[in-house]
Amino acid sequence: MSDSKMPATTHGVGVFLELRKRLQSGLLIVRKNVAKSPADVVVTGGDLSLCIQTPRGELSLILPAGVTFEQGSCIPTPAGESCEEELHFRLRISVGKSTDEDVSSSVIEKLRAKETYCFHCQSCTTRLLEDRVFKRVLPLPNGNWNAIVDDWCCHPDPFANKKLLPRAEDCLLGDTFLLLARDGSCEQTLTKEVSPVGSEDSQDPKKPCRRLALVSCKSCSSVLGEAVAPETLKLYITQVVVERAEGDREPEALLNRLVFLERTIAARLFGLSNSLSTFHFSVQTPDGKAFLLLWLLNSDSITASVPERCVGGESSISSPALHSPSPRAARALKLLYTACSDTGTEQRDIVTSWEVNAIGHPVVLPLSVCEELLQVIDDSNSMLPASMRCMRSYKVAYLRL
Repeated sequence: MSDSKMPATTHGVGVFLELRKRLQSGLLIVRKNVAKSPADVVVTGGDLSLCIQTPRGELSLILPAGVTFEQGSCIPTPAGESCEEELHFRLRISVGKSTDEDVSSSVIEKLRAKETYCFHCQSCTTRLLEDRVFKRVLPLPNGNWNAIVDDWCCHPDPFANKKLLPRAEDCLLGDTFLLLARDGSCEQTLTKEVSPVGSEDSQDPKKPCRRLALVSCKSCSSVLGEAVAPETLKLYITQVVVERAEGDREPEALLNRLVFLERTIAARLFGLSNSLSTFHFSVQTPDGKAFLLLWLLNSDSITASVPERCVGGESSISSPALHSPSPRAARALKLLYTACSDTGTEQRDIVTSWEVNAIGHPVVLPLSVCEELLQVIDDSNSMLPASMRCMRSYKVAYLRL
């Protein structure tokens, strides 16, 4: 199992770095098990790197292109209630224009009409759909658009009980899914199974149990989406890899499942935030139940977190963000979050407030994906220094882009 799947405890964090591109500043936190006093820490800038000298040795964190440390700008700053455990430093950086070239995009932003695409199962790389060419790639109305139609129409809802379905050569884009027509190849690669949804409400005659036709990969049985109509597939972007068709080329080497999920969701939140000018997201299951509340604080962070055991070892170890070793620091979204299943009084008040005031753009994902996403976010939170893990009644996490 990859280390990225193993949650870490707070005392395992030796060095944490967050740089803000817009502010051209950063925060460096060094645990006192690594350095006892500010005088024990010397920070210098190298060629595309940040070098941190401690009594344990030198740690080199590789920075993105265009980001450089301003020599002599690192100064100690108060650590607040965590002063007995952590050393805090502020520093300045310079940011070049080239740092904007690595902005991540989800498959929703990348799909284009008249291009040829192949769809692969993310879990096992099986090619699910062969050489699809779409004459039209169209966005669906965002979120719960049908719920506000009455506010705009002076006559009965003309869309009531009607689904927006793609034609044979269409691809319709939702916030987290694609709608496309089935073809002959689907019978060889996909299976369909009817599953109940909302069974806990089945005793209430006003809330009958709804049934979904789940679509799975025939090779590995991973759930990919739903059959929303006899000839229409709904595939979630967290379950498939979509690539331009180039001969018999296999999909690129697959990322660890949780890394793929993290980057896919981060790219989609980034895109939705920019297009809708919203910063609050309610991660929901297909039956409309809120699972996780996310508040996007900023999208210009560059972060690195190094476990204490890796500081001053035989070789420098860098981390792109929060839970996977890598030679580079990475761009990330900074989030506040709370799980809707949290039983704390303050957390329940937050959930109730979001529900009553309809805060949060809905982001619909299968239940299993919601659970995986919560695991990724909790792992991220566990890799933060103690002083950064909470903000008011929310927890803090980062999602790598």
